[in-house]
Amino acid sequence: MTRRELDAAGITGPALRADYAHCRRLNARHGRTYFLATRLLPLERRSAVHALYGFARWADDIVDDLDRRRTPGERDRLLELLEADLVRGLRTGGGDEPVVRAVADTAGRYGIEPALFTDFLASMRSDLSVTDYPTYADLRAYMHGSAAVIGLQMLPVLGTVGPREEAAPHAADLGVAFQLTNFLRDVGEDLDRGRVYLPADLLAAHGVDRPLLEWSRRTGRRDPRIRAAFVAAEAMTRAVYRAAEPGIALLDPRVRPCIRTAFVLYGGILDAIAQQDYTVLHRRAVVSRGRRAATAAAGGVHVLGARWRAGARRPAPAAPGGAAALGAEGAGQ
Repeated sequence: MTRRELDAAGITGPALRADYAHCRRLNARHGRTYFLATRLLPLERRSAVHALYGFARWADDIVDDLDRRRTPGERDRLLELLEADLVRGLRTGGGDEPVVRAVADTAGRYGIEPALFTDFLASMRSDLSVTDYPTYADLRAYMHGSAAVIGLQMLPVLGTVGPREEAAPHAADLGVAFQLTNFLRDVGEDLDRGRVYLPADLLAAHGVDRPLLEWSRRTGRRDPRIRAAFVAAEAMTRAVYRAAEPGIALLDPRVRPCIRTAFVLYGGILDAIAQQDYTVLHRRAVVSRGRRAATAAAGGVHVLGARWRAGARRPAPAAPGGAAALGAEGAGQ
């Protein structure tokens, strides 16, 4: 599949193909939900999505450093080196890291604004020193760089049926909705890293603070105040999904099944959190394999429908060999 995706995207150089393949492996390993949805994209657009995700994953891994082998100062230095590499890569098309070479190529192909990467890395760097957010407004400022810009980076790759600026706010909201979902799902793991992403004012409204969260995480015991706060966090997140959803109809019809599938799968994480009664401090909520497979299968049906409609609208060639070459089509397995 990697070879077909690269061929369809017109990526021909062996070294650059290896860089993109590296990003695809990162996506497959770390982003199971999103990787599954990405398989519903038109074949020629998947490599670009893998490059964007691979770069984001690489930076995020520097920040989290799950083995705790590096000090915050060392991680900050690595982020500086990564940003300098990216700046050169966006200017020259090269780069020291495979993820940089691939994402720089993608940015050039699709005209992605360099400022979106700058804002992303600024939020990554803040994770090295900021451990909580007093208000939702503070959290949204952080998520502009950590999540909203990902949706905005994706938009040129996905394509729209109208002016891109009309779809942009919805794309940004979808990135934020996905990240808020992750924050609620991963609240226990983030607490272990010393971070609380849920806004302090939302927690305080239900009598919750960091010491109470740490006590519950440490002892495995539950508290009704924590449950109430997590219910409120779920409601806050679903409101962002509602703001994002109208943007799906503004996308190229051939990519809508992919984004709809991601929308449903990430929303399913919130369903799983509720079904396990908001015990995310003690165990991770996951969407069952059966639901994931059923959602992906439904997305595949919509892909076939989109391909058929696109073919039905395409005019027949005037004479054999006279038609414009068809673009590569999606949903290949």
